[in-house]
Amino acid sequence: MATSTRAALLVCPASGKGRAARVAGTVAERLRGVVDHLDLHVASSAAGTAEVACRAVADGVDVLVVLGGDGGAHLAVQACAQSSTALAVVPAGTGNDLATALGTTSVDDVVAALRNGTRRTLDLGRVEDGPWFATVLCAGFDSAVNERANAMRRPAGPRRYDLAILAELAALRPERLVVETDDDVLELDALLVAVGNTTSYGGGIPVCPDASPADGLFDLTVVRAAPRRTLLRMLPTLRTGRHVDHPAVRTFQARSVRLSGPSWVAYADGERLSGVPLTVTCVPGALTAVTGAVTAAAEPSADGPVGDAPAPVSGVG
Repeated sequence: MATSTRAALLVCPASGKGRAARVAGTVAERLRGVVDHLDLHVASSAAGTAEVACRAVADGVDVLVVLGGDGGAHLAVQACAQSSTALAVVPAGTGNDLATALGTTSVDDVVAALRNGTRRTLDLGRVEDGPWFATVLCAGFDSAVNERANAMRRPAGPRRYDLAILAELAALRPERLVVETDDDVLELDALLVAVGNTTSYGGGIPVCPDASPADGLFDLTVVRAAPRRTLLRMLPTLRTGRHVDHPAVRTFQARSVRLSGPSWVAYADGERLSGVPLTVTCVPGALTAVTGAVTAAAEPSADGPVGDAPAPVSGVG
């Protein structure tokens, strides 16, 4: 029997173009085999997801299990942050970067972790006094790619990001970026900045390949202005994390970061947040999570963790 006796399953039915809704019954049945009591909730909108997650945490459930993608997980993080409720993610979206970081790439992983009582206390990022994020906050070229990818209907999955990258290269312009940390101020013409609590975004792209969600620090990756042909040669290395060795890339760590200068839009956990300027802080141990065997920068399969077609890039899912 699981160490947690009461759990809530939050289903984001739009995830995976309805995949989460189709497998919800099976997932609930599996979870009931390892917890004493399971409350089942279905939310059909972002506002509904946030409301249900907050209500479940306020009710004192031991574990909140999200069946969805990074959008649904991001909303659940807002409820679980700095609470006694542990977060578990059964992935059913496109990128599923948080589930990958937690090592729960299928319902089997979550069931095994609940049975074994496997949990970790992890850091979270926070945008000033506003939203939390669990994976990566990005601004610049990569957030522009997110904007474009979110508007695209095809193709599904990580390949959508690849096409969005190529399209955004045509309009690429460096901006004067100021990065202020606890110890230094960096001012440079830049194309993008990524603030990583975990390694990956965009469905397994390890933009901050050495980031750890349990060291109390962000890993930052800043790409300086460079010719398009240089960036085109660098892009394939993003999938392996070798981009950090390129002379145009600067990496460092910080507990708190203020970004200012460009009129960029920031994304975090794949969700649109706010414009630059903004300040983000790493809050140690802010999240308790149900975790499996974590594999760095792992990519989801073409069919996703529970089959069928991938979900839209953003939104509740």
